[in-house]
Amino acid sequence: MRRHRHHPRRPHRPHRPHRPHRAGRPRRRALSGALLAASAALLAVGCGASGTQSHAPAPATPEAVREAAARPALPAGLPGMPPPLDPKDVYAADRPNALSPAVRDFPSRVYVPNTESNTVSVIDPRTYKVIETIPVGAQPQHVVPSWDLKTLWVNNDVGNSLTPIDPATGKAGRTVAVHDPYNLYFTPDGRYAVVMASLDRELVFRDAHTMAVRKSLPVSCYGVNHADFSPDGRYFIVSCEFSGELLKVDTARMKVVAQQRLPLEGAMPQDVKISPDGGTWYVADMVADGVWTLDGDTFSKPTLLRTGKGAHGLYVSRDSQSMYISNREEGSVSVLDFATGRLVHKWRIDGGGSPDMGGVSADGKVLWLSGRYDAEVYALDTATGATLAKIPVGAGPHGLAVYPQPGRYSLGHTGIFR
Repeated sequence: MRRHRHHPRRPHRPHRPHRPHRAGRPRRRALSGALLAASAALLAVGCGASGTQSHAPAPATPEAVREAAARPALPAGLPGMPPPLDPKDVYAADRPNALSPAVRDFPSRVYVPNTESNTVSVIDPRTYKVIETIPVGAQPQHVVPSWDLKTLWVNNDVGNSLTPIDPATGKAGRTVAVHDPYNLYFTPDGRYAVVMASLDRELVFRDAHTMAVRKSLPVSCYGVNHADFSPDGRYFIVSCEFSGELLKVDTARMKVVAQQRLPLEGAMPQDVKISPDGGTWYVADMVADGVWTLDGDTFSKPTLLRTGKGAHGLYVSRDSQSMYISNREEGSVSVLDFATGRLVHKWRIDGGGSPDMGGVSADGKVLWLSGRYDAEVYALDTATGATLAKIPVGAGPHGLAVYPQPGRYSLGHTGIFR
């Protein structure tokens, strides 16, 4: 989300939305036991010593075939996408300290983009101290782990570039020209980076490694900013901050297949996240002061669950039981229980604050959030909600990345891992 207060580049609201397209339901097929076994073997290769997810087929062992036969059938996913580990939990790969071999040797750090200082503050989470400040391009908005987990991309929005950071060394590399990179996602098959070109009003599909443009998809809404992918990877839902709309995008076709306006005048949707079973989608809304819930497959009419003033970021606990919701305008974090759909806690940041975007530590014990209006970063105990630290950083801290985190591959933003 961009800074809401007096943002100089905010466009005018559209006069009237385009008529929504009819929602399409993704095709689902059951995988055969043999195919599932082959996919499981492929996954094992992808997390091997090289640390690189491979698309090369791997032979299925008799043991793998027997194990696959005993599991429930999975829906067919986007071709080339690593299959879910658990059909009932898309976050099954994100358990505490379940680091991929690709990131296991990376030092634990918190990378904080400071939108008004044009820097990235690097925090050592053991000492709660800034240990380095990296100059980057103009108005860095988010620090985004690449699909293969090997690179952190700093989105220099106004600078029209990406700065790569090597998470092994913490060193920045040569910038890559990318226009209007407000936010960045990766398709689950690892083929494309999807640039949320907010002011350009486009979703730009680029090669996930070279960032060469493969397709630019104009959209009719204003302020594309956040997204999440369905469990099978076949579609993703995008929030449009400035026109209060949602888009449903067919991943393989790179096409908007449905669009709807949130049922609240002036709505400003922010972060998007799905429940572990993929049945419920959550969209934070800073004007509605809560999260919208909907069925992604049918693209149903959203209903509102109020959480707190200025609802913003959404982060899932390492046990897939809870979701942390930052309420930026009141300095609090709401905790949602997935099983009941109810709020079970509200944590207040000591002394107040403006919690925005962030992530959960690898062990799941600390929630890290940027303090957008206060030039600081918050560390909260996920067991008690206690404020562990408030760390001064540059001006306008935004989409920080806690890295490394568990998971096999990254879907982007500040770290959506599967």
